[in-house]
Parts: sequence; C-alpha cells; structure tokens
Amino acid sequence: MMEPLWRPSEKRIRETNMYRFMQSVNQAHGTGFADYDDLYRWSIDNLELFWPEVWRFVGITPSIHNEKIIDDPTKMPGAHWFPETRLNFAENLLRYRDDKTALIFRGEDLVRRTLSYRELYAATAKAAAALRAAGVVAGDRVVGFMPNMPESIIAMLAATSLGAIWSSCSPDFGIRGVLDRFGQTRPKVLFTADGYYFKGKRLDCLEKISGIIKELPSIEKIVVVPYTQQNPDFASLPPAMHYDDFVKNDAGEMEFTRFPFEHPVYIMYSSGTTGLPKCMVQCAGGVLLNQLKELILHTDVKREDTIFYYTTCGWMMWNWLTASLATGATLVLYDGNPFHPGPDALWRMAREEKISIFGTSAGYISALKSAGVRPGSQFDLGPLKTLLSTGSPLSKEDFHFIYREIKSDLQLSSISGGSDLNGCFALGNPMGPVYEGELQCRGLGMKVFAYNEEANPVVGECGELVCTAPFPSMPVYFWDDEKGEKFRAAYFEKFPGVWTHGDFIELTPRGGLIIYGRSDATLNPGGVRIGTAELYRVMARIEEIDDCVVVGQQWQGDVRVVLFVRMKEGFDLSDALRERIKNDLRQNASPRHVPAKIIAVADIPYTLNMKKVELAVRQVIHGHEVKNKDALKNPESLDYFAGLAELAD
Repeated sequence: MMEPLWRPSEKRIRETNMYRFMQSVNQAHGTGFADYDDLYRWSIDNLELFWPEVWRFVGITPSIHNEKIIDDPTKMPGAHWFPETRLNFAENLLRYRDDKTALIFRGEDLVRRTLSYRELYAATAKAAAALRAAGVVAGDRVVGFMPNMPESIIAMLAATSLGAIWSSCSPDFGIRGVLDRFGQTRPKVLFTADGYYFKGKRLDCLEKISGIIKELPSIEKIVVVPYTQQNPDFASLPPAMHYDDFVKNDAGEMEFTRFPFEHPVYIMYSSGTTGLPKCMVQCAGGVLLNQLKELILHTDVKREDTIFYYTTCGWMMWNWLTASLATGATLVLYDGNPFHPGPDALWRMAREEKISIFGTSAGYISALKSAGVRPGSQFDLGPLKTLLSTGSPLSKEDFHFIYREIKSDLQLSSISGGSDLNGCFALGNPMGPVYEGELQCRGLGMKVFAYNEEANPVVGECGELVCTAPFPSMPVYFWDDEKGEKFRAAYFEKFPGVWTHGDFIELTPRGGLIIYGRSDATLNPGGVRIGTAELYRVMARIEEIDDCVVVGQQWQGDVRVVLFVRMKEGFDLSDALRERIKNDLRQNASPRHVPAKIIAVADIPYTLNMKKVELAVRQVIHGHEVKNKDALKNPESLDYFAGLAELAD
C-alpha cells in the first residue's frame, strides 16, 4: 500500500477550521463524523443543510435563519439558490477595518507598499463615491486592465459595492484579446495602469488603451493609475483622468446596498484560443459562499495567515485570492516575472514576508526544479504551512521535489476547478494525508464523480469529471446568450442534467483524485481515449527535454499521436533519444501513449494563465486558423508548427 508523503499531526488536525466545522455540524445535526469522508458524504447528500452551515461558519453578512436555500435541488441547470436572501459582496470582503495589514504589494521594480484594513476601506470608499459620481449604477460593467496591485482590488471592491459587475484582463493581453473580452460586455469605466514591469523592462499600457478605446465606444471614463511614472501623459485619451484626481474627494462611510444572492458580480472569460471567449456571468452570493468555503475550510486560512498566490488579474486565482480579505488575513500581491531578477525571487519574498500559504502553478514548480532552486535550504521558510498548486496536473516527481526541496512538514494542496465556477471541484483537506500525484479530495458540497461513456460512475479508472447536483457558484448565465443555448452546450450537452467539466479524472478508492488533462484534448489512437497528463508525467523525468506538447493528428483514417519537444540548451533530439522516449512511455504509461512522431520545436505555446494550448497546436497542424492568438502568452510559437514537413510522412 502506498505510503503518504505527508500526514498532519493530531494537534494540527484539531486546530484546523475544517475540524471545527465538522464539530459544529455534529453539534447542530446530531451526527458523529470523525473524518473528512463522512463529512463529504453528508455535504453532498444534504445540500439544503450543508450550505447554510457553511454560511454561518464563515460569517457571511447578513446572518440567515429560516430562509429558503434552493428552489429546486433536482433542477440542473436552473436551480436558484437563497432566493429570498440579499447581500453585498464588497461589504463581506471589507468586514475588517482595523490596523492589521491587509495588502502587501511587491513589484518587480523592488517597490513595496502596504495597506491596513482601515486604509483599504477608506481608499475603497473614495473610489466607490467617485464611481457613483461618474454615473455607475448596479448592473454597469467596470473593468480593469491592470497589474496585480492594490488599486486593482480597490477598483473591484468599489464597483461591486455599488452592484456593478467587475471584469479584468492582465496588461500583457494584446489589443485584440482585450477587445474579444471587453468588446462583448461593453463596460462603462476602465481602470488601467500607465505601465508595468516584466523581466526588468518597463512596458507601456497607454498605447494599447488608445487602440482599445477606438473600438469600445461604451467607455465613458478611463482612470489611469500611476505605477511606472508619477505623471503619465494620457492627453491622447480624452476620457482619461489621473487616479489621484478621480478619488480626490473625501468620502464618508460606505453605503452597502444589498442585492439578491444571484446578482452578478464577475464576468469571467474562457481562454478563447478556439473562438471568441465565453463570457461567464457569476453571482455575488455564489462566488462569496463557495470561495470562503474553499479558503476557510479547505485551505485553512485564518486571520493570522499571510497568503500569496502568483497570479495576474486575468486569471481566476486573482479573484480567489482577493476573497481572502473576508478572513482578515494578510494578502501578498506580486506583479512581474517570477524568475526576476533570479529564479529564487518568490522564495526570497516568502521569507521576507513570512508567507504561510504559498500559491502557484504546476508549471512554475517544474521550472523551479529545472532551474536548480532549492528553496528549503536557501531560505528560512518556518511560517510556511501550505503550498497550493493549480493550472495543470502536478507530476509525481514534482510532489517529491516539493517535500524534498521546499519543506517536509507541509500540506501540498493541489487543486483543480476553473474560471467557469471561480473555484474548485477538487481541493485540499487539512485533516488528511497527501499522496503522490493525487489531489486530496472532492470539495465539500460538490457532487463530483468520474463518468464512463455510459454515464456510470467509476472508481480506479479514467472518466469524465462531472458534477451531478447544483452548486451555488455555477454561472448564472453567459453574456448575450438570452436563450441559454451556449451555456447548455458548454456543460450539459454530453450528459443531460449533469455538469460535464471537460477534464479526465480518476477517483481513487481512498477518495483522492488524479487529473489526466482536458478531455477535449483527448488522444484517440485506434479509437482508444487517453489523456495527455499521463504522457507529460513520463516526459517530466527525461533530463534532456525542457518542455513538450502532445496532440492527435488525423492520419490515414485514424489518429496518430504526435509529440513536440523543446530541448534543453546543449541537447539535440537524436534518434537514440527518440527511442528512449518511446521506451519510457511504453513502459511507464502504455503502448498507446507512444507517439508516432517526435518533433523538436523552438517553443511550446501557453495561454496567458500558463496552460498549454494543445487545441491550438492541433488546429495549426491541420491547417486551421487560430483566430484569437492574443489569448496566448507566446503566440509566435505557433508559427513553428505550421507546415512542418515532418508531419507529412
């Protein structure tokens, strides 16, 4: 039997929020749960009891008593949560107003700023008053084209306090990528920084903004936040004004109008690499309730914690991190390249800021290992208790690297969900052990299974990740999808009445999950479906390979597996290495995973959120145009795949 890499002590278990919540449920409902599995089963079998228990435990304002929880728990989609309840999203994130540090901002240019909870509230009050004076009302869209800095959070809180809908893009998006998103939702006010830093270089934002507003007539005001220049020149942007001038008037206490539970709060976007991004409208109550469940129970965030997630404002992990304000913890915001000025930059910051919860992506962990960084021996990481990883599956080797080279007494919480729900289906369990290659558990209240092709749940084998019961953070609708046709097609077409997420997973007998990659990027050689993550796990152990992407190519009436590799400096793709790769895949994955072709390319394409874009590569090698290259971090990389002579034989 496999031994866990880590198991919490009994003392640590009893100090977790999850344990306290379990005892609270036992007391309220006369149950005798002693472990997570029992609590999870109760949560999915008793949705109308579970979610109000979460509401009370995490302290959402206003408190609830006898309100209706859900109008029809059998309706999927279309169930309505807390139909009689009203709340204000920003009010809950601004519940603390004392002198404890709320935000620490670290920029690549070595800037360091802090805001207390009192200062954050005062700054948000000014921004909210300015937005109200600018004519912003409930339902209007307010957007950010911003680095990950305090003003981004202030603008979001100010907008949502008024009932406006917030949406954001990272400033590394191209003009077309921004228009593909904001052009659909037609915002009234846009916040932007004058520029940002990346790899030691100053990059301008205002030139992009001038191109964006030419095609966004809905924008009535642009607010320019000075970051790289104290007095940026925005004379060419007639509706623009300096942030300091925008918020110069004093503001009193904030007015928090409470809206229905399902009032929109965020518009999130799909990656948009195969068409216009889906604009997923999410509700204030659902996002708040689910994210606080994930942060307080599954991540064990407490007021004394300092939590960090490496993210941009264009990724849902920014929204997720921001919700930590409701816990009273200290949030660390970082903007810039995580390897600048050196590959240990974030760990130096972790030591200096005494970070206790460190969040990142699987791609970062892999790159850290390749760069030879050994954070645990280089820095004092005493306060660090939890490491979070998401974005793509974390390899078994990277699990071991974390426990060997970062910290041995650490909860490694590999989590998985998506922008679709602004949260997770699979999460960490601070009361449970960590096994190599496995996500610890399914999230409380999320009725998740692995379905085979016959729509039967399976354990111990690969299947589609599905959720068979409603959950509060499901999108309320897609923008400009009045009949709900795009929404239903996105999630409910394959298995009617069941949310199909688009990931291949395996549920293990002990309750963990293994992620095998996107099911829409499935390889089908000989009609047998295999996930890409299995292949990537093997490739991660091959020293000469820096990165790779695998796709299925239509070939002679079937599909053949094609593996593209980026070599590490100093290595070439020889015939001997090709044979070694094939043998490793045959022995450690399966004969079906052995590629018909292995081809060296100069680069591997990623989205701006650092996810490999297998679908875009597949389109290019089949001669189809990828229309939304602005959604890619390195769109020029696709050029390497077009017209490759090696694909023709």
